[in-house]
Amino acid sequence: MLNKIKFWKKYIKSEEKTKPKMEIKRSRTKELTEKELMIDLSELNEKQEKMFERWLSAENFEFISPEAEKSYRERILRIKDAIQLKKVPDRVPVVLSIGFFPAYYSGLTPRDVMYDYDKLYSAWKRYVLDFQPDAHIGCFVPGPGRIFDLLDYKLYAWPGHGTSPEHSYQCLEKEYMKRDEYDALIEDPSGFFRSVYLPRIFGALEPLKNLSPLTNILEIVFVGGGILPYGLPEVQEAYKKLLEAGSEALKWGGILGAFDKEMAELGYPNFFGGATKAPFDTLGDTLRGTRGIMMDIHRQPKKLLEACERLVPLMIKFGVAGVQMSGNPIVFIPLHKGADSFLSNEQYKEFYWPSFRKLLMGLIEEGCIPFPYAEGSYNTRLEIIKDLPKGKVIWGLDLTDMTAAKTILGSSACIAGNVPITLLNVGAPEQVKYYTEALIDSASENGGFIMMNGTVIEEAKPENVKMMINTTKEYGIYKQN
Repeated sequence: MLNKIKFWKKYIKSEEKTKPKMEIKRSRTKELTEKELMIDLSELNEKQEKMFERWLSAENFEFISPEAEKSYRERILRIKDAIQLKKVPDRVPVVLSIGFFPAYYSGLTPRDVMYDYDKLYSAWKRYVLDFQPDAHIGCFVPGPGRIFDLLDYKLYAWPGHGTSPEHSYQCLEKEYMKRDEYDALIEDPSGFFRSVYLPRIFGALEPLKNLSPLTNILEIVFVGGGILPYGLPEVQEAYKKLLEAGSEALKWGGILGAFDKEMAELGYPNFFGGATKAPFDTLGDTLRGTRGIMMDIHRQPKKLLEACERLVPLMIKFGVAGVQMSGNPIVFIPLHKGADSFLSNEQYKEFYWPSFRKLLMGLIEEGCIPFPYAEGSYNTRLEIIKDLPKGKVIWGLDLTDMTAAKTILGSSACIAGNVPITLLNVGAPEQVKYYTEALIDSASENGGFIMMNGTVIEEAKPENVKMMINTTKEYGIYKQN
């Protein structure tokens, strides 16, 4: 086992040469008490259990066999025990975070599955049945290419439209929200998105900038003037495009729903029930952009903080809405600008964590289970992010030191990750086996661990992905007392 741990530590160092050195110490801070958290933990536990009961109930599913139903429930319970920091009854759960991997595996291009939903469905089904993870993440990642065409989407380049048909999409960073528009966003977020942001990122919706606030339509004498802009030919054409895109989205959404239903009936649950964004990332990713928000930290910090606070309830509602629809309590939250390489610890504590923690607590208080997916490294954040109730969150980790994460977070939160995609892409199966075993040795003691890759899998070697899954199922077995 010592050789495996040495291999694991050596590989981590090669993956992230610039990672700050840190001394791993067991936290001396006693667990937060119920009084300190100012919440009723028993009520949170009850809400979470009700969410799990609904997920396990498999509403509207007709299993193909008793064995499939048994497998479905066993897989959810395995994940549930890991989340709740129980020593799982049999083994470490394994879930993959995938991008276009199923398309490549089936000999298709990313463009193929973005424009042909039948190919999308069949490729993702083949992937689930061939690799048999404990849960899948649905087939939403490729996105519906025709909608992007219809609306003249400017925020991304995608396969065959800015990138080659054989490659994934790419965000096109720009300040789509200007530095002097914080007040407009804070005063009326929905109005700002409809009349300012969306016309900038969708060419077909540019005429919507002519619309006045809906709050202007009050008494009878104001109705005509408030409705008048909707008669403009260019506005009506924009709405026609939006309606056409809506019909396409309905078709695409039907495929996603049918896929999730069939996979569940075959015994494979969807790992995610909803999604949302951290308030700082909501601003920094596609509104202000990286450069813009980093400048705002220094030039207008109060406005930035005010905007983050304004977005908290909206992002909570966003996450809860998906859970209520799906019946699955896990909420995916991709984290970007909070990584070690973007902010100092002091900046993180001032600008990122306060609104993000409120988002997490808001979701937890609704019975949801946040899954913040920390891309990059979160090594310097571990002592900060442990400030959450026990057994209520899953931390997905990419380049973070998993020994440190287990030491600092292990008594309060489930951790998931961090098999490197570089290893899966270019390594040998035996190397993947060795790394997976070392990761289990380091991060799975007493449960609270889900095996997962670091960042999304695209063009990985299928034999390496299978080795990661099979090794987890064989080596990650817990000894029974």
